[in-house]
Parts: sequence; C-alpha cells; structure tokens
Amino acid sequence: MKIHLRAAAFSMVLFGSVALGATTLSSGDAAAETLLERGTYLMQSIVACGNCHTPKGPNGEIPGMELAGMAPFEKTPAFDVNAPNITQDKETGIGSWTDEQIIASIREGKRPDGSIIGPPMPIGLYRGLSDWDVRAIVVYLRTVKPVKNEIPKSVYRIPLPPAYGPPVGSVPTVSPDDKVAYGAYLAGPAGHCIECHSPLGKKGPDWVNNLGAGGFEFHGPWGVSVSTNLTPTGLADKSYAEIRQMITTGTRPDGSKMLPPMAYPYYANIKEEDLRAIVAYLRTLPPK
Repeated sequence: MKIHLRAAAFSMVLFGSVALGATTLSSGDAAAETLLERGTYLMQSIVACGNCHTPKGPNGEIPGMELAGMAPFEKTPAFDVNAPNITQDKETGIGSWTDEQIIASIREGKRPDGSIIGPPMPIGLYRGLSDWDVRAIVVYLRTVKPVKNEIPKSVYRIPLPPAYGPPVGSVPTVSPDDKVAYGAYLAGPAGHCIECHSPLGKKGPDWVNNLGAGGFEFHGPWGVSVSTNLTPTGLADKSYAEIRQMITTGTRPDGSKMLPPMAYPYYANIKEEDLRAIVAYLRTLPPK
C-alpha cells in the first residue's frame, strides 16, 4: 500500500507519573474533567490514533484489536512503515514503558531505547501537545487491553534525524474560550490536519506560504485522493453545516463520498463546540 512520500520530508525537517483519571483540570474556566475523560475524548475523536494503529479488515477496524498495530501501513520509495502495537502488552506493545517514556515517544519521537521514531508520525506537531492532553492520552492508553501482536519494525531508506529538537518542556493548556487559538491547536498539535492539508515545500509542508492550501496526494487501495484546500479559497462557498458534514461523515455537499485516509468515524465524535473552533480557525487562514 503506497500512501505519501511527503510525510517523510515533513518529519525530517520539523524538529512524573500520572494518576489514572484522578486529576481534574484546574486552570482557566474550562469545565473540570478527569484525565481519563479527556484522554478518551481525544483518542476517540480528533487525535484518532486508532486510524493508524488499529488493524483494519474489509468492514473497518477489527474488533478486539484496538491499537494493536497495522502492518503493512505505508510503503513509499523512502520507507516501509508498520504502525506499531501500542496496547499494554508488555512483550509486543508498550506495557513495560513508563508514563514519561510514552510521553517522550509522542512529543519527542524517542523510544525508551533511545532510537528515533520515523515518519509519518507527526512529531513536529505533537511537540505542541499540552501537558494536560499528552498525559490524558497516556491515561487512556493504560486502559486499552493488552493484545499480543508482533509488528515488524519499519524500514527507512532515508536518514532519520538524531532528534526532532531539544527536550520538550512544559506546554500550557490552550483555553477553549479563545475559539480561534483553540481551533488552531486542534487542527495542529492535536489533530495534525495541517500536516496533510499543506503542500510540500523544499523543507517540508510550506506553512509559511501555503498553510492549509491542500494538494497533498495519497495513494492507497482506494486509488488516489488529494487533500482539500482548507483556506477561505477552498471553503468560502461552504457553510459551517457543509464543512461539518464533510469532516464527520466524509460526504460532500453534493452527496459524493470523500476518500481515505481522513478518520471520518473518529471525527464524527468531535464535540460541536470543537468543530466550530476548528472551522473558525480555518476561516482565518490566508486565502490560497
């Protein structure tokens, strides 16, 4: 299955223990929720790790195999990628990793043994995940049942960086009260929408000149799909309801079906206020 080579360039260029569900959000005016509640919401909606890490069959995700890994996942001239098992199985998953090691793997692209995680993991964006959210994701991962499923290591025919940047320090929570800023956070570090919806420049996605302008090609069993222009140029003629329908159902206003790899079943669970924040942010992008 060949998907996209551009993710390789993207990843090459960008550079305490959690009590299960016991802590509540205390900063700002956000409604109090436990880490487990937040992690469950993120993982089953905008973050959608299962879209890559849960094996799929003809009828969608295979029951009982949540986050057990997918192989093969992506094949390009640059690499053969297998999405690893991230269940709590201690032999074939991440059950033996500490919370801090899981956080480092997500935000810094570094495994406990010091090896570097390669593309298409969007480490450059995940570095911006807030402390609250990345810990919430870890709490959720701890609840996923262990599945023994050995996934072959990925093969890279390109050099991986020694690191994606310095260690990530503290990343503050973005308040939902600032709709545009929160939408940018959801479309960036949380959902990495801008990874696939920005065309490639010489040093990765061209966020300076063509942020959200679309044109990213994906090659898979479904054929070829091209990411949509998310700037006002591409969305100006579409209402919020139409954009919402496209994101959550994969159906265009004319009734035609959109293609993978968008995680439509997960995005159907995004809260209404979060969808509105994402669209509000997209409306602010420079028209391209």
